Amino acid sequence: MQSVIDFQQLANAIGDAIVISDACGSIEFWNPAAERMFGFTHNEALGQSLDLIIPERLRGRHWDGYHKTMASGETRYGNDVLRVPAVHKDGRALSIAFTVALLHSPQNELSGIVAVIRDETERFQEDRRLRKRIAELEGVVGGEVMFAGTRLGG
Repeated sequence: MQSVIDFQQLANAIGDAIVISDACGSIEFWNPAAERMFGFTHNEALGQSLDLIIPERLRGRHWDGYHKTMASGETRYGNDVLRVPAVHKDGRALSIAFTVALLHSPQNELSGIVAVIRDETERFQEDRRLRKRIAELEGVVGGEVMFAGTRLGG
């Protein structure tokens, strides 16, 4: 037996942000996880440009790709997880990972894009700390190292 899935219930329950934008890049859907992640309420986000969450320095590149996708009907990111910076309502930088899918009208015309987004800010910061620590340790190994009062290397 096939059951009908209630999209609204699913979107409200899921822990990842779901953001749907139309062909022009205006936000048409913004679930509760998107509210928590980005700080904008449903009413604040609906009808707004995706610029709401895109850092200013990346907007040109984003829109070049977005418009190319809308014109061609194809995206090279259909199965890839994209990792990019984003911005919170309060101005904080976020690191997000997301997948995208193209949406089509009943007439099979490209009508928009859905993104399923996860906040990876903490993981990204931890990775950065670990890379910095590794670099520090590699620097120590390459230079003089003291071990139990005995100078090693150098």
